[in-house]
Amino acid sequence: MKKTFVNLAQLQEITQQYPTPFHLYDEKGIRENARRLQRAFQWNKGFKEYFAVKATPNPAILNILKEEGCGADCSSFTELMLAQAVGFTGDEIMFSSNVTPVEDFAYANKLNAMINFDDITHIDFFNQIADMPETISLRYNPGGEFKISNAIMDNPGEAKYGLTREQLTEGIKKLQNLGVKHFGLHAFLASNTTTNEYYPELAKILFKTAVELKQETGAHISFINLSGGVGIPYRPEQEPADIMAIGEGVRQAYQEVLTPAGMDDVAIYTELGRFMLGPYGCLVTTALHEKHIHKDYIGLDACAANLMRPAMYGAYHYITVMGKENLPCDHKYDITGGLCENNDKFAVDRMLPKIDLGDLLVIHDTGAHGFAMGYNYNGKLRSAEVLLKEDGSTELIRRAETPADYFATLNCTEYFKKSLF
Repeated sequence: MKKTFVNLAQLQEITQQYPTPFHLYDEKGIRENARRLQRAFQWNKGFKEYFAVKATPNPAILNILKEEGCGADCSSFTELMLAQAVGFTGDEIMFSSNVTPVEDFAYANKLNAMINFDDITHIDFFNQIADMPETISLRYNPGGEFKISNAIMDNPGEAKYGLTREQLTEGIKKLQNLGVKHFGLHAFLASNTTTNEYYPELAKILFKTAVELKQETGAHISFINLSGGVGIPYRPEQEPADIMAIGEGVRQAYQEVLTPAGMDDVAIYTELGRFMLGPYGCLVTTALHEKHIHKDYIGLDACAANLMRPAMYGAYHYITVMGKENLPCDHKYDITGGLCENNDKFAVDRMLPKIDLGDLLVIHDTGAHGFAMGYNYNGKLRSAEVLLKEDGSTELIRRAETPADYFATLNCTEYFKKSLF
């Protein structure tokens, strides 16, 4: 059984102020987790976590992570704007994008962000709009299948991201001719892994590649970015990744590969999103309807517009019926939202305690890629975001959308009067 970071009494008090549905975040958990990550990699004097802004793009969350020493990993113009607004500057920002518009590259360059090229053609594309910075990163895609032991973790050969191995050498030589003096190497080969071996295996690949690139080009590799991919246990029976063991595994690979090559000045970067925030957010929702036809359904006031992972991927999220944690799970339900789509289900055939209308339900592990993936299909409005602070108080860090927000971008004055809102 997964435990919530908030109890029923707290939730009942919170919902008096903020009507459901809303995403709730645990400041204490976020800070403690960020500090664990820092301890796991403290052996590397240049280590820095660049939080993946796309996972939870809220300035209050970003500010907490900034206070804990993290940077910001951005992939779009508006994410760069958000990072700048929070106070991230220069090399506190990593710009790692793909199919990148001119405006995005120009803005990243204006902020002096570190730029991670996703393709060799981006070199000439960028060079037409700005002088090359002294430091540039290249994203590597080794192709094929990524395996740990004999288990296939993912298939980089099918991914749209990154340069081939041959293109890395070609790209570095081209960048050197354009005045680049320092290089970063980046790769993302698997998603949401809870095995402790993923980062160390990825690190070995990148470390060996870095040594080869130095030998081939004489380039100074100043950092290696292990990107994201360290996941969380969405299911209660899953074991979480041990970040201390992961950090130690990367350290051993560093000493085995980089140190003998005289490259012990290489900084290690990460850009974790799900690992940093996933378990420290939840979707709070109320049972609104029940339906008994060919199956038993519980309809919530939340829907896939608030959390689309189950509808999009069939992803599992644990559900707690608040106040009934110790009751037997002897009722089988489909837990649904109100979209006109049959995949708008948070759970299918889920065994839960008997749910009564008005019960508060907590859908776990929505702190990353939860609110951020929301949308307005069926005219549904995106929810509020609330921060549970360390002292037990709450702060509204994003208000719920209103119909006025939904219609704000339409030229609809001839159809709607102001009094409508």
